[in-house]
Amino acid sequence: MTNILIASAVSLFIGIVGTPVWIRLVSRLGYGQMIREEGPKAHLDKRGTPTMGGAVFVVGSVIGYAAAHLLTGSPPTWSGGLVLMLMVGLGVVGFVDDYIKVFKQRSLGLRSSAKAIGIVLIGVVFSVGVLNFPNGYDVTPATTHLSFLRDFGPSIGPYLFVVWALILIQGVSNGVNLTDGLDGLAAGPAGMVLAAYVIIGNWQLRNSCFDNALAPNCYSVRDPLDLAVVAAAVLGGVFGFLWWNAPPAKIFMGDTGSLALGGVLVGLAITTRTQFLLAILGGLIVIITLSVIIQVGGFKATGKRVFKMAPLQHHFELSGWAETTIVVRFWLMSALFVAIGLGVFYLEWVPK
Repeated sequence: MTNILIASAVSLFIGIVGTPVWIRLVSRLGYGQMIREEGPKAHLDKRGTPTMGGAVFVVGSVIGYAAAHLLTGSPPTWSGGLVLMLMVGLGVVGFVDDYIKVFKQRSLGLRSSAKAIGIVLIGVVFSVGVLNFPNGYDVTPATTHLSFLRDFGPSIGPYLFVVWALILIQGVSNGVNLTDGLDGLAAGPAGMVLAAYVIIGNWQLRNSCFDNALAPNCYSVRDPLDLAVVAAAVLGGVFGFLWWNAPPAKIFMGDTGSLALGGVLVGLAITTRTQFLLAILGGLIVIITLSVIIQVGGFKATGKRVFKMAPLQHHFELSGWAETTIVVRFWLMSALFVAIGLGVFYLEWVPK
């Protein structure tokens, strides 16, 4: 628990104090957000707002994680390190994408193929890594099984697992990216899911099969406490960033932040053996992603648009909702999804 408090406190401090410093630096360099002309007209006023703010909470999360281990004398783990590697790696891909946008003063950064290749390369390193590095009980950070509340079903094998992990990484990272369309809309729900993983990691530690081998429903998770520390470190950084990103935003996270957040959420889901549970915890992200799929698919099939604009938040903008109204209501929806997800997670512990 001390590790969790230190990690979150240090990254929160860096997020709150470091973000305004980053705002001044980015403003001085002229790295402002570019806005799509075809988007809601209200967004044109946001042109030039400092971006790439995700770099602050990514760096803060790593420092918070490192500080927690240095101050407590506890060694870092492979599970925590690999999840952080995935987050940082995807953050670097996003940073390059953001830099190209602001340097060339256009709303498009990396080519989609180059961006996908970067995500795939980092995803392969992560997915191969989590199948290695067993602990003293011969348990690796992940297994070749699908998972919901724990692993289930037969092994899908290492090759299919890598493909499955890449699908999750691409899907969730792009989903967070699509959600990041209004001030604070991505950071708030992502923070709620991270808070859920702090709780899940602690619960898995208290009911670990390594300490309670005969306990019913025990968890064979390699490093549950350290995964909770990772979630807490990122949570602190995101909340510190959200202080400046809340409407009206003084800075945007950019692809740097959205891809990094998608990466850490998938990493936590895979290493805590809760892959499908993430779809419930991140239900808002799923709905927003589905709105884009429905819009594109419906238009190709019928030539008509289902929504006024996709992702879904822009549909409500064009319907006359105020930006803060959309953000707060979507936050409430996200909180409901997280509550349902945690309820499902604890359901198997309810006495029958």
